[in-house]
Parts: sequence; structure tokens; C-alpha cells
Amino acid sequence: MILNQADIITNSSHAAHGDEAVIEIANLSKSFGDQEVLKDVSLKLFKGENLVVLGKSGSGKSVLIKCIVRLLNSDSGTINVFDKEIMSLNRDELSEVRKKIGFLFQSGALYDSMTVKQNLEFHLKRIKRELSKSEIEEKIAEVLKNVGLPDSMNRMPSELSGGMKKRISLARTIVVDPEIMLYDEPTTGLDPVTSDEISLLINEVQEKYKTSSIIITHDIAVARTNANRIVMLLDGKIYLEGNLEMFENSTDPNIKSFFK
Repeated sequence: MILNQADIITNSSHAAHGDEAVIEIANLSKSFGDQEVLKDVSLKLFKGENLVVLGKSGSGKSVLIKCIVRLLNSDSGTINVFDKEIMSLNRDELSEVRKKIGFLFQSGALYDSMTVKQNLEFHLKRIKRELSKSEIEEKIAEVLKNVGLPDSMNRMPSELSGGMKKRISLARTIVVDPEIMLYDEPTTGLDPVTSDEISLLINEVQEKYKTSSIIITHDIAVARTNANRIVMLLDGKIYLEGNLEMFENSTDPNIKSFFK
């Protein structure tokens, strides 16, 4: 059963956070050759909420957030971020919007040849050019403390565990004070204990930095810990949107296969 988005009853999370949408996606489609990955997807991210986008591998989840920041160009539909239509922006305009968006890649994407401090410094200097050297050092120390790794400044990525790399990648992302966070499978490859720690850290980031977040995952533990609202993608389409309780209580076999 595929539900029309207009008819779906959602939870009250966005009402609690206010009805201001920071991202509005309408009728988004994306194909690679003959393969339709996203099919007429419409959704909103409301200010201050954690929206979990759930789905199996290949359901189009990661493609969705890459289209939001135009790492991929959509085939049709519209993506409005802060009331700016992403596909119509020129290079400089797109760059300005991207400065307000943090993107946590699955791999972490740290620079192997740089220390933790240099990784954060490089990103911060590029985005916040007005900061003095002391302000940069203060900001780096603050975010490393906030992700629980205050003493990691001079370590190399090769010296970090998978969970530590994820924390440093998150620190590098939040060091520039993004308004929107996009998390691409934030717990993939991590053991259950570390996964739980990263999930809790995502909530701390939301609280501390007042971010609005889209969290791409197939990990139900992440949905249970982080979701103010859940959207499930199936075969490139929105299959169900609602709160955690709606998903947990569903008798639909496609939903139950996740929420065992």
C-alpha cells in the first residue's frame, strides 16, 4: 500500500518545532540510465527537527540528500532550501547555501595527511574567513570537547578508531555552525555500542546547535533514538510517513520487516 503524502497523518514534531520548513522537496525524480532511483518524492524538513529517512539499501536514500546539496542533479521536481530553488542557483549562490549545510558522509571523508586539528582548521578557514587565529583555535577546542574527543587534536586519522573518526567528521561538520545537518548512514560499520553513542551525539548536536537534520539510515536503533518523524522509502517512492509509534504498531509486512 503506497500512501498519498497529502493523506498521511504525521506526528506533531514539526508543530512542536514550528511549521517553518527549511527544506521543501516536491515531485523529485532521479534516474541512472534505465534505473529510476527516486520517483516523484515530496517531503519537508521542519526547523529544529530530526527527520529519519528509512529504507533498504538501494531505495534512494543517499541519492536524495546528494540531490539536496546538488552533488547530484535531479531529473525533475524542485528542491527549496531556505526558500532558494537549488537547481536554479549559480555556482556562487549554491556555495552560499552549502555553507549553511553540514554533510556527514558514510566514510567520514577525513584528509588522511592532516591531523585532526588541521582537518577542522581547513574546513573552518574556508567557510568562516573572518575568524582570527585565536577564534579558530577556540572553536576547534569547543567542538572537539562537544564530540567527546578534546585530546585528539594532534592525532592522525590513521590513529583513530571507526567511532572516533565518525566523531571527528561530525566535529568538522559542526565547527562552521550549520543550520541543516545531513547524515548519510551515520552508524554504518560501527559496533552496537559505538552506534548508540553516535546516535546520542546526533541528538546532542540537535539540542546544542539547534540544527534541523535529515538522517539517512537502515538502522532501526537510529530511528528509535533520533527520529522526531520518519519517512520510509520503498523502491524510490515515499511509502509511509509518520511517528515512531505508527511504524512500531504497523501490521504492514514491508514495515514489520524493519521493526522486528
